[in-house]
Order: sequence, then structure tokens, then C-alpha cells
Amino acid sequence: MTAVLRQSLAITARQLRALWRQPVYVAVTLVQPVIWLLLFGALFKRVVDLPGFATDSYVDYLTPGVVIMSALFSAGWNGMGMLNDLQRGVLDRFLTTPARRGPLVAGPLLQAVTIVLIQSLVIIAIGAIVGATFPGGAGGIAILLACAGLLAAAMAGLSNGLALITRQEESLVGAVQFLVLPLTFLSTVFMAPALLPGWIGDVARFNPVNWAIEAGRSALSADVDWSLVGPRIGGLLLLAVVSGLYATRAFRAYQRSL
Repeated sequence: MTAVLRQSLAITARQLRALWRQPVYVAVTLVQPVIWLLLFGALFKRVVDLPGFATDSYVDYLTPGVVIMSALFSAGWNGMGMLNDLQRGVLDRFLTTPARRGPLVAGPLLQAVTIVLIQSLVIIAIGAIVGATFPGGAGGIAILLACAGLLAAAMAGLSNGLALITRQEESLVGAVQFLVLPLTFLSTVFMAPALLPGWIGDVARFNPVNWAIEAGRSALSADVDWSLVGPRIGGLLLLAVVSGLYATRAFRAYQRSL
């Protein structure tokens, strides 16, 4: 194991231990997506009767969407940990150690991905309990988890970069709220593409949240469209890399400001 990977895992473990000491936060993090699944599943279950819906079960349709939506929301707040470390002087103390700089950025991103994967497994399990079916089997679930993880890494990188640039909690909260809600509703989380207003459908084609949802739903179906899944996973991977580079540059800018 290389020093960079070992140090990244150590930073990730530190962040996870800090969360584990906040049982209320852990409970809310795990329960909130389940509430979304049960609430929206009950609220919109009759929309499958509308012409244009390609499934007879709304919970089948909704479960992958809630997995991706929870990944977006959870990772969006990942920069708060970086901001807290910055404000309390923890980040500056890390910079005085022999630790490499890369893990200080990679650690929080791995933390976000870990949390999202746990959330996603809980949502999938609850979805199965309330009647969701996954014809794509374990392979389809693995692809859905990969999409959620890549989206989480991309959003966490952006969140940490914003935290390092703004250095203010209010600014970070405002920026995250400004992004996550439009990205959610300008997608097919709740509604089939054929039933979306035309302009929302056009925007959704360029929405990475929608890429993840479409790839996950296709992977869970009995007939996987690999020509759809492959490019969308590639786009999410590219977005995660670009977001990581943005967070790295923001970190270097912070170092130069000291």
C-alpha cells in the first residue's frame, strides 16, 4: 500500500469516527432517504397509470432515483467537515506534519463515497421490502452503487473546493442549496422522461444527476442498454476527476494564502 493511499484511508477513518460520535446525525443520515422513498412512493404511486410511464410499479422506478438523490444531498454537505477543520485550525496543523497534501483532499471524498454507499444499500434493502424488484440482479445493483459513488465523489470535490474558497459556512450552505435542488428537479428522479416539460427534458440531458439515474435504472432492468450505461458512467467518472482537480487547486490556493 502506497503512502498516499495509506494516508488517505487514515484521513477517511478519522472523518468517519468523528461522524460516529454523533449518533443523531448518523440516524438522520440513514433514516432521511428511507423517508423520502416511503413518502414519495406513497404520494406518487398512481402516476404510473399515466400514458408514457414504462413501468407498472412506481417503487421500482423511484428506488434508483432516491439512491442517486440521497448521494447528491449527502455529498453536497461534505465540505462542512473541511470547513470545520479549517476554522478550528486542524487543517493548518495537518500542514505542519509530514503528511502529503493529496490525502487531505482525497480523504473527505472517500468519506463521502463510503457514507453514500452505506445509505444506498439501506435504501435498496428498504425498497426491496416494500416491493421493488431488481431484474438486473447483483450486477445491476453494483452499477447503481458505482453511479452513486461517482456522483458523490464529484459533488464532494465541488463542496470541498467551495469550502476552501469561501471559508464561510453561510456561503457554502447557500451554494450547495442553490445546486442540489435544481439538479434534483431537473432530472427524472420522480417523473418519466416522456412526462417532463420539454425544456426540463432538454436540460436533463446535460444533468449529471440524470446520467446517474438513467444508468442505474437501465442497469437494474432485465434488458440493460449498455450504449446508454457506458457513456453515462464515463461522464460521471470524468466529472469526478474534474471535481477532484478543482478541490486540489482550491487546496493549493488556500496553502498559498497562509
